[in-house]
Amino acid sequence: MTMTLDDVRTLAAAIRTEVAKAIVGQEETVDHLLVALFAQGHVLLEGPPGTAKTFLAQSFATALGLDFGRIQFTPDLLPGDILGSNLFNFQTSEFSLTRGPIFCDLLLADEINRTPPKTQAALLEAMQERSVTLDGETHALPAQFMVVATQNPIENQGVYPLPEAQLDRFLFKLLIPYPSAEEEAAIVTRFGDRQGPPRAADFGVNAVAGAGQLAQASAAIGGVTVAGEIIDYIVRLIRSTRQSADLTTGASPRAAVLMANAARARAALEGRDYVIPDDVKALATSVLRHRLVLSPAAEIEGREMEMLVADMVDAVEAPR
Repeated sequence: MTMTLDDVRTLAAAIRTEVAKAIVGQEETVDHLLVALFAQGHVLLEGPPGTAKTFLAQSFATALGLDFGRIQFTPDLLPGDILGSNLFNFQTSEFSLTRGPIFCDLLLADEINRTPPKTQAALLEAMQERSVTLDGETHALPAQFMVVATQNPIENQGVYPLPEAQLDRFLFKLLIPYPSAEEEAAIVTRFGDRQGPPRAADFGVNAVAGAGQLAQASAAIGGVTVAGEIIDYIVRLIRSTRQSADLTTGASPRAAVLMANAARARAALEGRDYVIPDDVKALATSVLRHRLVLSPAAEIEGREMEMLVADMVDAVEAPR
């Protein structure tokens, strides 16, 4: 059975409904997670402690009906703790593969910046190629493999900033703010009388999708048209980041490719089979904020990355 774009929108609406049973607010974050899911991209969530980053990822995975894995990143974590290893079986006198938690559909990399770059690098191949190489043998990961990583922005001790190569593999970096007063009251009402950690199943979150459906949805979104002038617009926007005096590092060609894929997914979720400039503009900040590095002068001036990206989006002429 072939899935249409209307079917994709219906599926996305069902996922939103299920996630909303457990998560108060964060509609924009959920929308970006859906775009990343259908664009087959990875997401980095950054926000203060206690803003439900982990619970959001768990609820999202539950609604998708995917095999969920979680790694709590710590300073003493080793690459083998993520990937697994070949262990010698004395009964059979053979080595057998013990798979690590990365072998799943949706991986939550919790507090990813608490582990050294050596261990962070264990994710590089998996995020780019959907495979893991152990002792010279390559093992495939699911086609829908997705990493949702979290990090805390307010601590600077005991953390290791993610290298640029790692950051560039994330489609989006999403900032999770504190809730509004109304949302916080709703959170206390919903969770205040509960004992123990919250679980998505306790709030009636059910699986409304599966790996097969999600693969069909991604295939349907692949048919969304990206006109030549939109591609030119994306390229001009990405190249403008490399020419800004306020930046020491601009965005890579990978960023342009991922932006086009994400724009396709957003267009489909908006009910269109073609991409418009507004799709690119709506995603630009989330795609670019973690790929750009402010110059020392811009940092001294107190320039904010989000405002800088907004200025570049305004400066690059969009097709009409």
